[in-house]
Amino acid sequence: QVQLVESGGGLVQAGDSLRLSCTTSGRPLSNFAMGWFRQAPGKEREFVVVISRSGSNAYAADSVKGRFTISRDNAKNTVYLQMNSLKPEDTAVYYCAAKGTIFTSSVSYRQSHEYDYWGQGTQVTVSS
Repeated sequence: QVQLVESGGGLVQAGDSLRLSCTTSGRPLSNFAMGWFRQAPGKEREFVVVISRSGSNAYAADSVKGRFTISRDNAKNTVYLQMNSLKPEDTAVYYCAAKGTIFTSSVSYRQSHEYDYWGQGTQVTVSS
């Protein structure tokens, strides 16, 4: 079993930056590709960004490309989501998720059903 705990959410103004963290326990982070998803009120959960097990590859949704960056520190069992130039439409609950895989460089995991473990989420609110 793997536990994921997100932190770093909050209320910010448009144009501000925020960094989310996701700390894992139970199994080494290096066993997993890691993704961030978000869910706004009344909307379905959507893919934001994924990073490969090794950290060598990442893929972001078009809506955040160039503004959000994912990174990982396997030694600290922590994944980060750096969010810059935040917009009101980025307001959502942000979830990190872990996907067990043998592929160290793959970032093909962009559907929520592909992930094995989920955190409880952290709220990000961007005011205009």
